[in-house]
Amino acid sequence: MFIILSMIPAALVGVFLDDILNQLFEGQLLLVSCMLLVTGALLMFTDKFEPKEKLDLTYGKALLIGIAQAVAILPGISRSGATISTSLLLNVDRSTAARFSFLMVVPLIFGKIGKDLVSGNLNLQSSEIMPILIGFISAFISGLLACKWMILIVKKSKLSYFSIYCGVIGCIAIGYSILN
Repeated sequence: MFIILSMIPAALVGVFLDDILNQLFEGQLLLVSCMLLVTGALLMFTDKFEPKEKLDLTYGKALLIGIAQAVAILPGISRSGATISTSLLLNVDRSTAARFSFLMVVPLIFGKIGKDLVSGNLNLQSSEIMPILIGFISAFISGLLACKWMILIVKKSKLSYFSIYCGVIGCIAIGYSILN
């Protein structure tokens, strides 16, 4: 139920604001750069945050984490960074926060694929099916490995590493966009 509740905000944004969101992904390097800095700041703040006690996931928290996931549809905002940080700021256990973050995106991915298939935005030729299937399986396996690695990193409270990465890349991209 937590996963279903958490996907509602992002599903609503995806359904009703799809055209606007698509425009945000077209040549918006400065926006992406600034959002990387926002992601980095959120991760750094969360890494320094020390909760008084660890609490369980609740329906209200699942909805708030879902809102963070909806905001992370913006280019440059890390979806996992936003959802894990929100979970941790709500005093959810680090391991639970990381696992929940990775599980809550799965229905949205399949929903987007289904929406694209129904709308005709995903036109596949028979010769393209095998390479796409191989790519899907490869991405799935590497995604599982990345999730396991990320859960270990989150457990050890090393979000500041990703914060620094986002900050450096964001600054480089801002410099590049200003100079061009």
